[in-house]
Amino acid sequence: MNLDEYQERLYVGGKDRLYSLSLEHINENYKEVQWPSTEQQVEECYKKGKDESECSNFIRVLHHYNRTHLLACGTGAFDPVCAFIRTGYLSQERAFQLEPQKVERGRGRCPFDPNSSVISTFTGGELFVGLYNDFWGNDATFFRSMGHLSHIRTEHDDDRILKEPKFVSSYMIPDNEDKDDNKIYFFYTEKAVEGDTGMQAIFSRVGRVCANDIGGQRMMVNKWTTFLKARLICSVPGPNGIDTYFDELEDVYMLNSRDNKNPEIFALFSTTSNIFKGYAICVYHMASIREAFNGPFAHKEGPEYHWSVYEGKIPYPRPGSCASKVNGGHYSTTKDYPDEALRFARSHSLMYEPIKPAHKMPILVKADGKYNLKQIVVDRVQAEDGQYHVLYIGTDNGIVLKVITIYNQETDTMEEVILEELQVFKVPVPILSMEISTKRQQLYIGSSSSIVQVKTHQCEIYGTACADCCLARDPYCAWDGITCSRYYPVGTHSKRRFRRQDVRHGNAVQQCFGQQFHEETLEKTEELFAYGIEKNSTLLECMPRSLQSKVVWFVQKAHEIKEEVKTDERVVKTDFGLLFLKLHRMDAGVYFCQTVERSFVHIIKKITLDIVDEEKVDDMFNKEEEDEPVQKIPCPVQANVPHATKHWYKEFLQLIGYSNFQKVEEYCEKVWCTDRRRKKLKTSQNKWKYGNPQDRKQKVKPEHYRTPRHITGL
Repeated sequence: MNLDEYQERLYVGGKDRLYSLSLEHINENYKEVQWPSTEQQVEECYKKGKDESECSNFIRVLHHYNRTHLLACGTGAFDPVCAFIRTGYLSQERAFQLEPQKVERGRGRCPFDPNSSVISTFTGGELFVGLYNDFWGNDATFFRSMGHLSHIRTEHDDDRILKEPKFVSSYMIPDNEDKDDNKIYFFYTEKAVEGDTGMQAIFSRVGRVCANDIGGQRMMVNKWTTFLKARLICSVPGPNGIDTYFDELEDVYMLNSRDNKNPEIFALFSTTSNIFKGYAICVYHMASIREAFNGPFAHKEGPEYHWSVYEGKIPYPRPGSCASKVNGGHYSTTKDYPDEALRFARSHSLMYEPIKPAHKMPILVKADGKYNLKQIVVDRVQAEDGQYHVLYIGTDNGIVLKVITIYNQETDTMEEVILEELQVFKVPVPILSMEISTKRQQLYIGSSSSIVQVKTHQCEIYGTACADCCLARDPYCAWDGITCSRYYPVGTHSKRRFRRQDVRHGNAVQQCFGQQFHEETLEKTEELFAYGIEKNSTLLECMPRSLQSKVVWFVQKAHEIKEEVKTDERVVKTDFGLLFLKLHRMDAGVYFCQTVERSFVHIIKKITLDIVDEEKVDDMFNKEEEDEPVQKIPCPVQANVPHATKHWYKEFLQLIGYSNFQKVEEYCEKVWCTDRRRKKLKTSQNKWKYGNPQDRKQKVKPEHYRTPRHITGL
């Protein structure tokens, strides 16, 4: 995916086609370009032993070439191709078309295999790519092509440079105002041998080259002369000084700041351990990255020696430095570099000091096995009490976690606050790509078959109460005296100066009870009635608005005091509420769902549970009508109840464990399908009026239709 804020479009590369989607509404006014492989390419792909799922044109590289064109490269059925896509000017009629006269070979720009990892950056008219550059997927390289500079790559078959890498991300990050000193940074994971144990380890790396590198004159011709790499560390301190390392790099996001020379790098890691599966997110400052590359080189005398600091003489110009005025201006190009400097650069590409994260620890660690984390994007948000980084983390089952982390300087610890868990796809599928538009406050999330657009903030879900809004600790949201709404810093277009927000502490007592806030201070306790059939199961649903809340259940039975519910194999606490796997008569009573968060206690639901004997249910359905015979008319279940089927009640009764459908059918026939459509059915607790089915539907609160888990409530 490629996000274009200027054109207000999201460009997406797929199988044999590209899409142009509106950032406002991705499912409206979209355009599509067909770009399949030729019949000859497909036939040759089959002859080479590939199957139908691989012999297509998968778009893997997509960049803005200029204001009117995109550069797109695809696998071309294992014969890479590149082309230009015309998008036109913003002021003109929207264009999106392939220019067939500009289709060209794509080797060195796009991998052959659609499943192979690839990273790319387009800057200064040059395309920098990390990829496997051969049919068999053996030749891993960093490659530059397209512009006025010569094509250049890393050394062939040199494990000291790259050893079976997995490419993750790449960026151009300037060091200063001199464009000749611009550098390209590659983030990847590879097999490394610098561990003293002699075992093959997996390390995450940052590789770096000068953008204007054109290779050497007599040696390293058309090869990178400025390539250096350093280890990227993300670890948790352990007992006895033994750290737990997260070495497998999953994704990287560069968060720009006002100073384009010093962005923040957010990296998502996983463990390579066979003992447990865990994930961590570390943040890196460019000062730490530059410090590692300006530090000592790693050196190893021979196979039997340990890696150590190189203490000999370092040639001039220092390996890894660019031919620029900042570095003295003694060399106009890398072709002028002396052979001594090139020889040293070839044998000493690894830096000795690793790159360590801010605070020397991760900002987030997940080792509960609940999710596999795959993608990350970050937004910087200004709140009442400071700036916060909101992390959006994509998982392999279609869920996006919205998280903030808060550093406590006094205790040197990080607090993790999960704001939302968003199930963005109907079917749980891996999230493959994510983009964020800070201008529109929208997320764009991609899987193998679909794109989803999600708002970065939904303040309305926190309700209209001050306490709930404050406890949510969402930096996007604040209570404005009426409802939980979007927070805007002082001086922006927000006219409301009355705000209540406390992201760092979530102190609802201080924010909401220190003043006169009337009834809006606290959400009222919701009172419900529930019925369960003896020996069957039922769920008393209760989900707090804040994911940080701890839920405690209390019960008050007849003539007894209120006490905490004791859970066992029959009564289970779940994320959705209190689940009774097998109801007993003694379970009848009044249940209180109480939330506790940061010393703030609130009863959000009061549910009266009645237990019905299964035999009485059968007797109710066996009871004959005592009234006079009635004239039958066509049953309105299908005609008048939207989305209903003839046997809709069977699914519900199966859900609660009841199976005597024949008697139910006879009963429902009498209730719904007579000409006396105003009959009243009386129960001990309620009077339900059976008129037009639409009248009955209006008795149910709209929020009960949100998700399937609310069926039991209906």
